[in-house]
Amino acid sequence: MSLDKQTVAKIANLARIRVAEDKLDSLTSDLSGILAWVEQLDELDTDGVPPMTSVAEMTLPLREDAVTDGNCRDAVLANAPDSEDGFFTVPKVVE
Repeated sequence: MSLDKQTVAKIANLARIRVAEDKLDSLTSDLSGILAWVEQLDELDTDGVPPMTSVAEMTLPLREDAVTDGNCRDAVLANAPDSEDGFFTVPKVVE
């Protein structure tokens, strides 16, 4: 499939992209080339090919799915201006 200059100008207008008249020829050629590549890709038989998320085979390290407090309560509370019984103390904002 190849595009003509008028079609490219219409596409640019619909996309609200200003393309100078002297650039339409090269843009038409580039877009036609892209469409030719897409047509080539469409000819590939991908039946039986599982979907992939990456071309590199890799697995992510897993950790135990457990809720923890990080065991650093005292270090976190050391940054607080005030604390009481292991909790942050904040000023009352609602009367």
